[in-house]
Amino acid sequence: MIKQYLLSPGPTPIPNEVSLAMSKTMIHHRTPEFAESFNEARTGLKTLFGTDNDVLMFASSGTGAMEAAVANLFSPKEKVLVVNGGKFGERWLRISQAFDLEVIEIKVEWGKAVRVSEVKQQLDAHPDLKGILVQASETSTAVVHPVREIAELTRDNGPLLVVDGVTAVGVLPVAMDAWGIDVLVTGSQKALMLPPGLGFIGLSDRAWAKTREAKSHRFYFDLQLEKKGQSKGSTAFTPAVSLVFGLCAALRMMKNEGLDRVYARHERMARATRAAAVALGLRLLAPDDPSPAVTGIYVPEGADGDALLDYLRARMGITFAEGQDHLQGKIVRIAHVGHMGAFDVIIAISGLEMAFKKFGLAVTLGQGVAAAQDVLMEALD
Repeated sequence: MIKQYLLSPGPTPIPNEVSLAMSKTMIHHRTPEFAESFNEARTGLKTLFGTDNDVLMFASSGTGAMEAAVANLFSPKEKVLVVNGGKFGERWLRISQAFDLEVIEIKVEWGKAVRVSEVKQQLDAHPDLKGILVQASETSTAVVHPVREIAELTRDNGPLLVVDGVTAVGVLPVAMDAWGIDVLVTGSQKALMLPPGLGFIGLSDRAWAKTREAKSHRFYFDLQLEKKGQSKGSTAFTPAVSLVFGLCAALRMMKNEGLDRVYARHERMARATRAAAVALGLRLLAPDDPSPAVTGIYVPEGADGDALLDYLRARMGITFAEGQDHLQGKIVRIAHVGHMGAFDVIIAISGLEMAFKKFGLAVTLGQGVAAAQDVLMEALD
């Protein structure tokens, strides 16, 4: 038997407390018992999103919440600015095109964050922009975009700022109300420590006002309909009952740990992983603006990253994520998000070192592990 270690940026490991909560006997979703759990989750999500407004839940992936944002906020032919610096920036682009929006695109080199000056330039050039769509943490490139600084350009009177926070919410502070973010979305299978299947979306007051004007077609993802239903303790359509039970447990765990400690834990694990990569002489995909959710590392020149990942998964029981598109076979992505801690980082780095050794790559066993340990020891002080 090979023990399995899930160290990919989603799905992520599920704590026992969450698994046990999801195993509760199934109940009907139009009952006071379900409403109690549902309302507990709604309250916890508002704290997590940093907003006084409702955070809506859908039985969907995070992409469903992304589509809901576009469908409810914009009308065909309206102009939006999309920051495209990876697969999920590209997803904003494709969703916008599917809803017949006019897209102004800022293409950002993979591994780099968008510059606020670039966003400002496009705002000045296109005063009729209705929205800016961006990732807080671009999962495919391990980059954090300057969302707080962009919000300074848009809050109050600018276009709506719509943020994909799928690998940011619960990993680093993304304060909707304090920063002036108009729409924030995330999914269940990342920092929220749940299986895939729940999408979440929070809206500012001015975003809610725009939902009453938008002309794009929607049915399942109708936010006005959902807001009405969820204010009564359930969803407009059948909810993922067991996932809501698990969500309550996950939010309690995060509350008990304290969000500041949650963010500090992610930041420390990320620094430890990057320190290990540098100690091993490896190049980081995003050295300048790294995400605390996932680290992208180039494999040594001439190595087959896909074969390396296959070996790690099949023979060592360690699952990392591969590179996408032009980075396929060139990088590995090591997650440190959700129900993970210091020793998950040690397993990740020691496994990587051993796989390098098996593939005949130059490596000194323990060199990366030692660098990671130096950072992780901070938590013991």
